[in-house]
Amino acid sequence: MDIPTTRRFATISLAACLALVALSLGCRSFGWGGSPAPVHPETPTTAVAPDAPEAPFEPVVPEAFSLLGEPLVPAPLPPEVRADRLGKLAEAEAQLDESPEDADALIWLGRRLGYMGRYREAVAVFTRGAALYPKDARFLRHRGHRFLTLRRLDLAERDLARAAELVRGQPDRVEPDGLPNALGTPTSTLQSNIWYHLGLARYVQGDFEGALEAYRECLAVSTNTDMLVATSHWLWMTLDRLGRTDEAARVLRPIHAGLEVIENRDYQRLLLLYRGDLSADQVMADAGPPGSIGFATIGYGVANWLRSNGREAEATALFERIVAGGQWASFGHLAAEAELARKGR
Repeated sequence: MDIPTTRRFATISLAACLALVALSLGCRSFGWGGSPAPVHPETPTTAVAPDAPEAPFEPVVPEAFSLLGEPLVPAPLPPEVRADRLGKLAEAEAQLDESPEDADALIWLGRRLGYMGRYREAVAVFTRGAALYPKDARFLRHRGHRFLTLRRLDLAERDLARAAELVRGQPDRVEPDGLPNALGTPTSTLQSNIWYHLGLARYVQGDFEGALEAYRECLAVSTNTDMLVATSHWLWMTLDRLGRTDEAARVLRPIHAGLEVIENRDYQRLLLLYRGDLSADQVMADAGPPGSIGFATIGYGVANWLRSNGREAEATALFERIVAGGQWASFGHLAAEAELARKGR
């Protein structure tokens, strides 16, 4: 069968979108531990510009539903960011047009679609790539990430566990950044990303023993300070959940304020909170406004620390503020959803 053109990847027909919703999302979200949440009607939400009240409503089809049953629609990008990402998406489309079976071209098209908030289309591209290259772990790694975004935790775990099997015993390799940091220096590898995302898939499902296994594997391939602090953050929280406080304390030993971190400073600050070097107020002062990614990231760590210290009401209130902020593609938001879903909010 001929590979569909890139344009057909990038602009999936309505019928294909609905089929993908049924297959990838099961027309529902999944709650804590993978239990199904109530099925939502397929009728799309509607939106209209506030300055054009007489204009007809335009359908806004959710990419997914949250673990709390709310529709999730990508937030608009700032014009300059949108223009840049659309330009890079067009380049990825052109590259795949030139080489329709090229694995790298498929990977980059899927990644560029994801950066536009078109997560279901990204899943479709990675699915095609996985069928063409079943031994290339990158397709399962990236599809697993996007299944996390789409709240299909069961499928995310399955993909990432399979990817981990494919790379076991193989040399690791740096993974190029699609959204480069300020220094243009990639900070993660294929294997660290597989284990990191697998740990998260298990963590948000409440499988802390499984998450512990994944984060320990991730720590073993975290070869720079950015991955050290990111992995240590989730590893500490996992051990804390399991009541293994001595082991959790050992995770914090290499952490200090002088570590040179490029892009994971939020995790570094949270680890300093867990060490007792900073207060919760000091860390939250760096979180940014509600609705920002920083607020979701730092807020979740602080809320979890509050929970760990018996301050449940404060923790729950902060989880709710994170979810209200709308940064639903961030891991802090996803984890906060899972906390509230487990509480039956």
